[in-house]
Amino acid sequence: MNMMKKGHIWLVVALTATLLACKGKTWMETAESIDAQDKHEFYASGNVAKAESSEAQADRQKAKTVVMYEMPAPLKDRPEQILRRKGYTVSYNSETRNPNWVAWHLTKSHTYGSFQRHQEVFTEDTDVKAPRATDSDYYNSRYDRGHMCPAGDNKWDKQAMMESFLFTNVCPQNHGLNKYEWNHLEIVCRDWAKTYGAVDIVCGPIYSSKADRYRVGKSSQNAQKTIGRNKVWVPDAFFKVVLCRQGRPKAIGFIYRNEGVKQLVEEAVCTVDKVEELTGIDFFPALDDKIERVVESKVSLSDWDDSLKTLN
Repeated sequence: MNMMKKGHIWLVVALTATLLACKGKTWMETAESIDAQDKHEFYASGNVAKAESSEAQADRQKAKTVVMYEMPAPLKDRPEQILRRKGYTVSYNSETRNPNWVAWHLTKSHTYGSFQRHQEVFTEDTDVKAPRATDSDYYNSRYDRGHMCPAGDNKWDKQAMMESFLFTNVCPQNHGLNKYEWNHLEIVCRDWAKTYGAVDIVCGPIYSSKADRYRVGKSSQNAQKTIGRNKVWVPDAFFKVVLCRQGRPKAIGFIYRNEGVKQLVEEAVCTVDKVEELTGIDFFPALDDKIERVVESKVSLSDWDDSLKTLN
């Protein structure tokens, strides 16, 4: 009898253990099943994908956010149409038929290339409304088709070279200035890009009478000189400002009269502040305010390499 009781007891214990084991296994399987289901729903819902996409998108956006230090502040006192080209940006003035300014970031690599200017011709820019400058406006005008962003800075790319010949990148320029001082200054800027790695450049026309700078004078004495059927304004001078951000930032300005007489670099060099005063354009606004005030208020030829000596 005792043996039977013991057998029953052991049987009950064994059955209980088996039952508990089965229940434990069922609970674990259920937990794993729920966990798997939750994970499936999470991934299927796109939550992880969205999180990764959002992070990746933020990284891409950050990568695309490039500060264009060469860009002047927007103009509010004259017509302005911004035209973004592959090698430069133009602020176009529909009244003068000329750019207000042309700006570009010139790197060392952009000073080299196989695309040459002899393959291109000056072209009317259909991105701006007529009346606009055309090639016929320059015929017998005694003025050159003067590049603002030079072809020599765009030989790194075929499209960039082609776009440098659009008339929105051109102003009527005295042949002597175009051939000598202005051309030499373009070469110096390329030398600086090679020396410092990169420079930011802005250039454009200056008209003599500040009060009547953007509209034809009321009297014949103050009338703005123009060329061609489309009355393209003839600048009285040209400016160029250059910013170097490598090492200690520095900037330099140049003003050349639109004349065919020899002009010494010492006479042409000035502060960026001086160019801003004459043009009404705010240059390099993306710079830190303290740095901007310092680099634009002073200029020293000794701060730059010896390339300037070639200008005289």
